[in-house]
Amino acid sequence: MHVYLQQHLGGSEPVRFVRLTLQPDLFGCWELLRESGSPGRRSQLRVTQFEQADQAQHAFERERDALLTRQFQILSHPLLP
Repeated sequence: MHVYLQQHLGGSEPVRFVRLTLQPDLFGCWELLRESGSPGRRSQLRVTQFEQADQAQHAFERERDALLTRQFQILSHPLLP
């Protein structure tokens, strides 16, 4: 599961993006990857591991909803199906 969000604050503020990815790992656990930054610049990657799929899904939705309240908008991404 993937979601790509961008924040346009206008003026001289750079565009910010966040990509959230929820995926299983090789050991039967789940990883929530959060990549953030500005396009064309260095980004940060944070990985959080969960033992249960429902915990990971809840964390994904909570993170997405928090970003939407901070004026991020969900966009389609060319690398996503």
